[in-house]
Amino acid sequence: MELAPGIRRVVVPNPGLMTGPGTNTWILGSHDVAVIDPGPAIDAHIDTIVDAVGVKIRWILVTHTHPDHSPGAALLAKRTGAAVWGRVAPGGQHQDATFRPDRILEDGEVLSAEEFELDVIHTPGHASNHLCFRQAPLNWLFTGDHIINGSTVVIDPPDGSMTEYLHSLRKLKSLEIAAIAPGHGEVIDQPYEAIDWIIEHRLAREAKVAEAVAAHPNLASHGLVPHVYDDVDERLFDIAERSLLAHLEKLELDRRVVCEEDRWRPL
Repeated sequence: MELAPGIRRVVVPNPGLMTGPGTNTWILGSHDVAVIDPGPAIDAHIDTIVDAVGVKIRWILVTHTHPDHSPGAALLAKRTGAAVWGRVAPGGQHQDATFRPDRILEDGEVLSAEEFELDVIHTPGHASNHLCFRQAPLNWLFTGDHIINGSTVVIDPPDGSMTEYLHSLRKLKSLEIAAIAPGHGEVIDQPYEAIDWIIEHRLAREAKVAEAVAAHPNLASHGLVPHVYDDVDERLFDIAERSLLAHLEKLELDRRVVCEEDRWRPL
């Protein structure tokens, strides 16, 4: 589906709790084509991409190496001969260790094509190797899982960092952005309002974490979850605990709490 001149979206058939309606694969250009986030290695999805643009694909760009975004890159490259660009997977669980970029992208690089340019923006937080891409001339920002529509993202330590996530969000506010094309959900046409809402939401949750530690000192993280996420379905508490840990680690860096034998108390 073409959502703007030269920008098409194909949704991966992988709907679920963590992926919403499915991962968005973005197709840019019509002559020298770039594909952002080919998703998992689902043959039918790769067929859809190839049927749409075929051998015109020159670049396969990956925002990060979580398994719903990057494994399809190798399969699409094999089918088209396109170069794979991104950053190598960090260690730990929930990473696509098979991802092998032909080029490791750095913050500030520019991909120049006949029909567009893409600015590379390193945005660690959700993942340490996370990248966003800004397309000119339309100034659409492709955000992977840094910003999604319809939900906030999990920040999962040790690779995820709430401190870096908030810094990366503020970094994006300095850019000219007309719309956000997220890794999941619909296009966001009020980008700065969306970024501000996420920052405010995270800081409000951080305040709630600090209050919970003060009111219930010497609890482990799982004991704090019901106090901090009393607005969340209990079935999601295991997932919520991951972001809670990210908040606690930020508060520890800010010298507001301390952890002793896996239990947290205020400083």
